[in-house]
Amino acid sequence: MRFWPKSFTGFCQEFAKTLGASGLALLLTPGLAFACALPPSVILTLPTGHYITAAALTVALTALMGAAAQRLPVMAPHPVWERRVVLPLTLTSYLSFLVFLALAFVGLFGERDPMHNLMTLVFWTGVWIVVPLGSMLFGNLWRPINPWTGPVRIARTLLGRAGGIGLSRCGHWPAVAGYAGFAWFQMVSLYPDDPAVLAKVALVYWAVIFTLAVLEGEDWLEQGEFLTVLFALVARVAPLWHETHGTRVRLMRGWPGTQVLSMPPLSSSAVVFVSLALAALTFDGLNETFWWQALIGENPLEPTGRSAVIWQNTGGLLAVWVLTLALILAAITLGRRIGGGFTTGPVMLSFLAIAAGYHAAHYLVMLLTAGQYTLAALNDPFLTGDSWLGLPPFYVSFGFLTDPRVMPLIYAAQFVAILGAHLLAVLLGLKLAGQGARPVAHLPMTVLMVAYTVLGLWLLSTARTG
Repeated sequence: MRFWPKSFTGFCQEFAKTLGASGLALLLTPGLAFACALPPSVILTLPTGHYITAAALTVALTALMGAAAQRLPVMAPHPVWERRVVLPLTLTSYLSFLVFLALAFVGLFGERDPMHNLMTLVFWTGVWIVVPLGSMLFGNLWRPINPWTGPVRIARTLLGRAGGIGLSRCGHWPAVAGYAGFAWFQMVSLYPDDPAVLAKVALVYWAVIFTLAVLEGEDWLEQGEFLTVLFALVARVAPLWHETHGTRVRLMRGWPGTQVLSMPPLSSSAVVFVSLALAALTFDGLNETFWWQALIGENPLEPTGRSAVIWQNTGGLLAVWVLTLALILAAITLGRRIGGGFTTGPVMLSFLAIAAGYHAAHYLVMLLTAGQYTLAALNDPFLTGDSWLGLPPFYVSFGFLTDPRVMPLIYAAQFVAILGAHLLAVLLGLKLAGQGARPVAHLPMTVLMVAYTVLGLWLLSTARTG
């Protein structure tokens, strides 16, 4: 009697059926309840321990069986349709720049309440959450709306510049510096939500990037500007994406992560950037947990505020970044030594799936809460009772956060995002490890993936202060 399917594809189909049945049984079967908290500190009684254990076993079994399999699923791109470009990139980018200036003006001179100011709402909800989430599904949405390409093209044309100043030789290090500063501003600084502060920081950052891009060329944005780099990387996991060639654009489809397989190996600076993306999301989930608050000597039930722990959180962010990079490099190096293959640049690409999945899971609740404020502000930006979006008057409500029917669905969605991201990362890692890698080479990375899965789900389910 044959126990295993003939191919790994067949195994995946059978395993998916089993996993789906097991997941349904898990949801319908009462179990030991553990107290857990989802932002903002809503205590639930879900069997999160069961979820975490099931996810860890799923990742481990998938990695081990995939490493032993002789055949992996084929991931190839397929064209859907092709047409002419409707709006040129210069136009859409310049219009985005004008919108950015308007938002900065609102941030500087508008309502100081961050929940009623479009600068804060559009950036933290629209740019930081909606754009990357959309890019994970439909390809890079940031490229046509970034506020630099259009102004840079116009400025370089007017100045007659055609060359650069050698910034491209710096690789992704400028983006690493920009992302590190942004992460500190978001998680450690005192006023990241203050509209005026956010507007000033954004204007200064835009001016610096604009100046450097004018000197070096617009292509430099793809390796030197952190938002452009980050959103382009997470968009590589999208099942739908577009490819532009001159005046023609083609819509493509494929399994999530198909684009990753065609990417060149990451450079050293790009490896550090990806590790920072992972570490920033990890620390953003860690710094409000009861565990972290106790570690730095804070009472989680009576937090003293950001100003009292600014140095502790700065050190924590840096430590998580260094630890993340060290663990990933150690797993890759150990795998290469015991089983061959496993070059850092290609294998590191598999972590793009985890960065995308963590971003989606981590900011889901914020999207559902702050997104309501954003819609309300866009519908009535001047608080005059207007309805610019045609929406009827509505009240922002967080009642669903205490609904025992809704919150399990939210956690289930986060669970699927985390587990799916790690399973995709495992599959990509198997394909990117190289033909010379023996099955034992995948063991260190499998251990790391399992540990990362447990950590990610624990961060989403543990008690929090905010």
